[in-house]
Amino acid sequence: MTVITCIEDLRRLAQRRVPRMFYDYADSGSWTESTYRANESDFQPIKLRQRVAVNMEGRSTRTTMVGQPVAMPVALAPTGLTGMQHADGEILAARAARAFGVPFTLSTMSICSIEDVARHAGEGFWFQLYVMRDRDFIERLIDRAKAANCGALVLTLDLQILGQRHKDLKNGLSAPPKLTLPNIVNMMTKPRWCLGMLGTPRRQFGNIVGHVKGVADMGSLSAWTAQQFDPRLNWGDVEWIKKRWGGKLILKGIMDVEDAKLAADSGADALIVSNHGGRQLDGAESSIRALPRIVEAVGHRIEVHLDGGIRSGQDVLKARALGARGTYIGRAFLYGLGAMGEAGVTKVLEILHKELDITMAFTGHTNIETVDRSILIPGTYPVA
Repeated sequence: MTVITCIEDLRRLAQRRVPRMFYDYADSGSWTESTYRANESDFQPIKLRQRVAVNMEGRSTRTTMVGQPVAMPVALAPTGLTGMQHADGEILAARAARAFGVPFTLSTMSICSIEDVARHAGEGFWFQLYVMRDRDFIERLIDRAKAANCGALVLTLDLQILGQRHKDLKNGLSAPPKLTLPNIVNMMTKPRWCLGMLGTPRRQFGNIVGHVKGVADMGSLSAWTAQQFDPRLNWGDVEWIKKRWGGKLILKGIMDVEDAKLAADSGADALIVSNHGGRQLDGAESSIRALPRIVEAVGHRIEVHLDGGIRSGQDVLKARALGARGTYIGRAFLYGLGAMGEAGVTKVLEILHKELDITMAFTGHTNIETVDRSILIPGTYPVA
């Protein structure tokens, strides 16, 4: 029996259990993948100050993100095709997050629909919105999220056009998978995954199929999505969406100070420093390097969160020390989901929490609210 001690253990297990096209979809970036790799590696040079003879009793990692109490400053990021990492993946991940006390964010491009997740995993999860040319569909999507009592709307701003991911093209990525000979052979080596998929009706994009005129199956969906991501998306659209939504609004995809100022001006409740996991503009800097600059510019006006490269509780603590009110995990929870289903997502959250809690204590703090950059060794971390 494999002893799971860290996120890397779950990544290796997921790689063995998930069909190649879906594992590669999660664990890849655009073009040379330099930004994808930097998101993770740029945490490593940041060094922690070890403190001793400090009372470590009564520790708490509890805080809030956009006013919502959370067990630790971590949310599950929106990830497309989650239900292809494991059957009913969005429902399972949402259940695990809810039980642990952290937010789960459902992607527009999820396999399970908004209503399905609300019915099986409970209300209060967050919903991530992509802006399409079909604005009537977007209005209905927002209204569906409101009807499901989603706790926040996460508006992604950095997918007006799609970055090229070489692995997806080579694998012929689709949902459900195309039954080519290489894909059939690969899936035959993943019996757990196949049995799960045979036992669920959820194998296509539940938020879209049946909700858009002329889109009734995967064939018509492919043609629709190819022309629907809207390159005209602008700050006027953000204002319109904020008004239509009326609840907590989080803007995802901010990497530049000028954009951060516009995000703060928009009246949104939070922004996420994110380069889409290195899946859009290859060659952009890592999220953790961009974070201090954005915190300094707008952190007093809007809540600043961070997405990208989080693989441990120590990464969460470092981001918090540099001013992030909250962090998001995408690949980390997908590894757990692909490896062990709902139990794997719970395991990811347990690992992150334990690492965060113990590291915080070793730096001389017992409450996450008191953590700042004084826990870091000067000269090892990025500054504004």
